[in-house]
Amino acid sequence: MTSIPRLPGDPADLTFPALLLRNAEDHPDLPALSWREGTGWATRTWSEVRREVAALATGYAALGVRRGEHVLMMMANRPEHWLSDVALVHLGAVPVTVYGTSAPGQIAHIVRHSRARFAIVEGARELPRWGPLVEDASTPLERLVVVDAAAAGPHRTYASVLAAGTRLLDPYAFDEGWRECAATDPLTVVYTSGTTGDPKGVRMTHRNVIGNGIALDAAIEFPGRAGHICYLPFAHIAERMLGIYLPLLRASEVHMCPDPALVGALAREVRPQQFFGVPRVWEKLAAAVRAALAGLPDERRRAVEDAAATARAHVDCRERGEEPPAELAAAYREAKERVLDPLLALAGFDRLRWTASAAAPMPVTVARFWAGFGLVVLDAWGLTETTGVVTANGRGAFRLGSVGKPLEGMEVRVADDGEVMVRGPFVCDGYLRADGGVDGLRDADGWFATGDVGRLDDDGFLWITDRKKEIIVTSTGKNVAPALVENALKEHPLIGQALVHGDGRSYLVALLVLDPELAPAWAAARGIDAGGAGLVDHPAVRQEVARAVETANARLNRTEQIKRYRLLAGEWGPETGELTPSLKLRRRVIRDRYRDLIEDLYTV
Repeated sequence: MTSIPRLPGDPADLTFPALLLRNAEDHPDLPALSWREGTGWATRTWSEVRREVAALATGYAALGVRRGEHVLMMMANRPEHWLSDVALVHLGAVPVTVYGTSAPGQIAHIVRHSRARFAIVEGARELPRWGPLVEDASTPLERLVVVDAAAAGPHRTYASVLAAGTRLLDPYAFDEGWRECAATDPLTVVYTSGTTGDPKGVRMTHRNVIGNGIALDAAIEFPGRAGHICYLPFAHIAERMLGIYLPLLRASEVHMCPDPALVGALAREVRPQQFFGVPRVWEKLAAAVRAALAGLPDERRRAVEDAAATARAHVDCRERGEEPPAELAAAYREAKERVLDPLLALAGFDRLRWTASAAAPMPVTVARFWAGFGLVVLDAWGLTETTGVVTANGRGAFRLGSVGKPLEGMEVRVADDGEVMVRGPFVCDGYLRADGGVDGLRDADGWFATGDVGRLDDDGFLWITDRKKEIIVTSTGKNVAPALVENALKEHPLIGQALVHGDGRSYLVALLVLDPELAPAWAAARGIDAGGAGLVDHPAVRQEVARAVETANARLNRTEQIKRYRLLAGEWGPETGELTPSLKLRRRVIRDRYRDLIEDLYTV
């Protein structure tokens, strides 16, 4: 079953400009792009989007943007970002989004590596990092386009580019221009977020992305033309797929959310039918729900717990591929209607029909928590180098904790050392070189070594253990997957983040971070009056964390157990450098930052 409308040609030969034309002709009045404007909403239909894209493409061409060149962008998830990306593709240019948290040195590296002459940035927050590069003779950057006119100064404004394009637009020339695009042309370059070393630029084509989108749609059974809340960075392949490419393919609506902190409020307003979040997002949402449930009266809380048990039993049947018995199905419908849906409605999640996660292994405890509300968070797996998704769970076939089965056309095998290898049409051409060439990714037989370690079960589901380069090898020669240990530690609601260390050591140690939402709620429920960092030193908190570590150790083998740990107060984040923009641990950064604390844990 597919939710993709009529395709205007052979999928292998399609381009995204052809899909936008299809949307404007077949679905001219359907909403395409919506965003908050003042106290209300602004919406562009597909016909309106195409007219604006044509004007923008004309404006950027007049500015000097040429076919085949890279144009960099640093903006929040706002309409100007989305429209510019699609307009540049119509010119045959290659849009490249840079993470908004990137340091000046990282930006300079990407400018030089991509040989970009143009960049489109949002405003005052970005200009101090980008402005000097225009004046720097060692970089190719020539011009900036600034969305916020008040901050633009000497630079061109987005509004002026759009106005010029509107004035100069020749519809015939515009159509002739985009029809030169081929399916094998580069669609975008996505720079990896750089957990180690400089970011690498991965080049993908229209054919890579459209093929992946069609296979993904078939595998995960998207609900109709359900709208997507677009809040993760466009610099990440997941949001590019979900927020730009799949909506163009499916003619579905995108709700722009410029600040991830506002996604909760937006969900309550939009009440989406689908929602995607990386594991850390689902963890934080679960923590907020747990905190709210902890404040309920005992009778009400017990009713929720009973309803959650029924929902989990229902999900368990589905996970085994069984039809839930009539009695369980009736009990689940009642629990959902009377208890669970009213609670989900408070978060705007009562209409959800598809929920998913990717980018890192989803802790099984978090997945089972959401199963208690009848929500099956379907984990998927892939890399930037594989155009995003390689394997996915579907609503009809899933295993919580696994990352699902390979998409149609993709092959997956596990090497002797546990590394997951993939082969198929969604593996990209390669890494962009500074001279414009591409370094290939595949071996002589077409296999790409992903760097992830995992296993395939007897039913064909893939289970990811960790990143190969992050596997800890102790001084006794034992291998430990740190994510497995960290997820066991994070099962306790007090522990929001964890990093395990022990490479070349005789035992493992951990840095633990209190959950900033659940820890205060836990303390308040017990009459503990200690704010902020004070909780870290409170005897009751320390005693409970010790119990949490003991409980986790009881589930781990001797090599995986934590011998010593240090409890920290401040949450790690992208802004402070401990997480990537996609919320993965930057292990080297954390180890360097807390080197002395870690060494102390090994001092007897």
